[in-house]
Amino acid sequence: MDTPGLALFDTAVGRCGIAWSERGVLALQLPEAREQDTRGRLLALLPGAREADPPAFVQQALRDIAALLSGESRDLSAIPLDMQRIPPFHCRVYEAARGIGPGTTLSYGGLATRLGTPGAARAVGQALGRNPYALIVPCHRVLTADGRLGGFSAPGGIATKMRLLSIEKSGGTGPLSLFEGEQALAFDPAAATAHLRAADPGLARIIDAVGPFRMRVARTPSLFAALARSIVYQQLNGKAAETIFARLCALFPNAHEGPTAEQILRTSDARLRTAGLSRQKLASLRDLARHSADGRLPTLAEAERMGDEEIVERLTEVRGIGRWTVEMLLMFRLGRPDVLPVDDYGVRKGFEVGFRKRRPPLPRDLARHGERWRPYRTVASWYLWRAAEGLTDPSAG
Repeated sequence: MDTPGLALFDTAVGRCGIAWSERGVLALQLPEAREQDTRGRLLALLPGAREADPPAFVQQALRDIAALLSGESRDLSAIPLDMQRIPPFHCRVYEAARGIGPGTTLSYGGLATRLGTPGAARAVGQALGRNPYALIVPCHRVLTADGRLGGFSAPGGIATKMRLLSIEKSGGTGPLSLFEGEQALAFDPAAATAHLRAADPGLARIIDAVGPFRMRVARTPSLFAALARSIVYQQLNGKAAETIFARLCALFPNAHEGPTAEQILRTSDARLRTAGLSRQKLASLRDLARHSADGRLPTLAEAERMGDEEIVERLTEVRGIGRWTVEMLLMFRLGRPDVLPVDDYGVRKGFEVGFRKRRPPLPRDLARHGERWRPYRTVASWYLWRAAEGLTDPSAG
C-alpha cells in the first residue's frame, strides 16, 4: 500500500487517531478537543494519508491501545512500527523506550545509558519530543532525574502525561493516584431508587425520566489530595483548573499521585505561583498543608469512622474550604449515601424543574422536603442535578 491508511477510534480518554503503512504503524495521535483536529494532526504529519479500514495488525493494535487506556495492563511493544522516515538516533531512542513497561518509569538519563550514550539525556528528550507514536513508544513513562514529569508534546501537555501515568498505575500494583478511577458504591442503587420512588411521587417522575442511577465515586489517596484539588478547581472552568493543577503537581516528583502537605510547605510562594495559583488559593493550600502536617486533618481511615457533620465541622476549619466543598467530597470521594447540598444551585434548580415549581426552593424548604428522602439524599441530589440539566438519556452521568 503506497498511500498511508488513516482511521479514528474510540477510547476511554476520547477519540484517537492512527496511521499505518504495510510495514507498520506510522503515527498514533491522542485526542484533540475536536475530532477534526485529531484527524488534522495526522494529515499534517502524513499529507497523503487516506481514511481506510484497518488491516488485521492495526485492528489488534487498536484493541490493545483501547484496553491500556481503560486501565488494563497491556504491553504495546509488539506493535510493528514503520520508522523509515525517522532519523537513526531517534529510532534507537524509540526502540529503547519501548522496553519501559506499563506502570514503570525511567529518567531521560537512564534511557540514554540504556542506549550506551551516557550524558545524552538532552538529545534523548529532544527525540521523545518528536515521537509520532504516542503510547506505542511510551514517552510518557520517561521523567526527569528527580522524578518530575518533564515535558510532553501530546495534546494537553503535562496534564495528559500525568493522566496516562495514573491510568497505567490503576491497572497495576502501584500506589493509588489522585486520578485513579472509580470505587464501588457503599450502598445498593436499586434499593435507594426503590425507597425514593415510594417516598416521593414527584421524585419518582424524575427517576423515570432520567433512568438508572449512574453516579460515580472517585477514589483518592488522601483527604489532603482531594481537598487540594478542590481548592485549585474552585471558581474555574474544568480545562483551566486541570491545567493549573497539573502544573502544580508537576513541580514535584511522582506528580500523578498529587502533591503532599510536606511538599507544599517546603516550597516557596514564588515557585508555587508559577503553576498559576492565585494568592487566595495559595493561602488556602498552605493552610490545608498545615492542618495535615500537625494532625488536624483526618486521614481517610479516620474519616471512615466519622459522621458526615463531624467531617464537615473538621474540614471547614481550613481556609477556603466551605460546607459545599466538603459535601462534594462526602458524595463523590467518600461515597456517603445521605448528603443533601441544599445551597447548591443545581440541586435547587432541579427541584424547581422536576417538581414544576415557579422558582427554586429556599435551602430551608429543600431541607424540609428532603427529610422524606433519607437515608438516600445523595441519590436524590444526583437526580435533581440531572433534572436541572434537562437530561433524559439514561447514559448521561
